[in-house]
Amino acid sequence: MPPARLAASVLSADFARLGEQVKAVEPHADIIHVDVMDAHFVPPLTIGPVVVESLRPVTDLTLHAHLMVDAPEALLEDFASAGTDIVTFHLEAASDPGRVVRLAGDRGMAAGIAVNPETDVHGVFPYLEGLDNVIVMTLERTGWAGQPFNEEMLPKVEAVRKEIDRRELSVDVVVDGGIDESTGRRCIAAGATVLAAASSVFKASDPGDAARRLSLVARGA
Repeated sequence: MPPARLAASVLSADFARLGEQVKAVEPHADIIHVDVMDAHFVPPLTIGPVVVESLRPVTDLTLHAHLMVDAPEALLEDFASAGTDIVTFHLEAASDPGRVVRLAGDRGMAAGIAVNPETDVHGVFPYLEGLDNVIVMTLERTGWAGQPFNEEMLPKVEAVRKEIDRRELSVDVVVDGGIDESTGRRCIAAGATVLAAASSVFKASDPGDAARRLSLVARGA
């Protein structure tokens, strides 16, 4: 398994200085993770394609839109046009996940599927061959940054890693929620290949240094 990577989640960034903050973490992050919430699938309301569009000229890093929204297929065209590289939607929000994966691919984006804490990760297995990633949410409640890590989700990480390896697929296992240097190490040990971190990076006094430290954790240093 190759070294894991860091996805810096702008959910906790200072949006008045978003471009500046992304540039600060860029030397150490591999992915810019954009959490999109619609106040329906999850209670918070956050950001949309316009933010991805504003970031595209700022960074050459992969832009990953994590859609915590109902009817994710309705947003695919807008996110593709904005310059999104990867779009991940929630298994719980799609009546036909395979169709959403195909639609994303038709628009030039890689696709992933996320699962909430209460969802059995085995529900993703029928779609693994077409995926870029599986996001395992490691929070008690999806939608809020800064929550404590829920270690009961680690067996999910192990289960999806085992199935991906059994099929000899190149699919990332992303852990999202409560990730810091300590919990990140546990997730890597369980088989994660991407650490998605928001508060531990952008709420730090020095986001660039926080990203550097987490990137070392991801790479097993």
